[in-house]
Amino acid sequence: MVRRIPRGTVTTYGAVAALLGKPRGARQVGYALAALRGAKHDVPWQRVLGARPRGRATITILDPMGAAVQEAKLRKEGVRFDERGMVALERYGWRWSEGKDGAGRDGRRRGGARGVRRRTRLPTRA
Repeated sequence: MVRRIPRGTVTTYGAVAALLGKPRGARQVGYALAALRGAKHDVPWQRVLGARPRGRATITILDPMGAAVQEAKLRKEGVRFDERGMVALERYGWRWSEGKDGAGRDGRRRGGARGVRRRTRLPTRA
């Protein structure tokens, strides 16, 4: 899913987790992307940020060198940071959308609520 994020845009760990059908899996997405840093691969891990209030996102790497690398990569792609080091999601946020046939950009069909159990009402006795 992270490979689908276009150059010059960002998203959040929580958004990636929700798109994968795990709406509470932001931390696991972070762990998976942290394992990619420094390795040779084609996954643009730098495009995933931590969500902040008011439509903002920020780098959440605890290692200062990793944070500097992530920020440099994003700046090279044209992403701008404000004075507090935050990115405006309304301007740079990736908006995943479904195609006309109901299939998302990942090619999987979407039907109903993913990962959500629907409660059915059981008949009551009078």
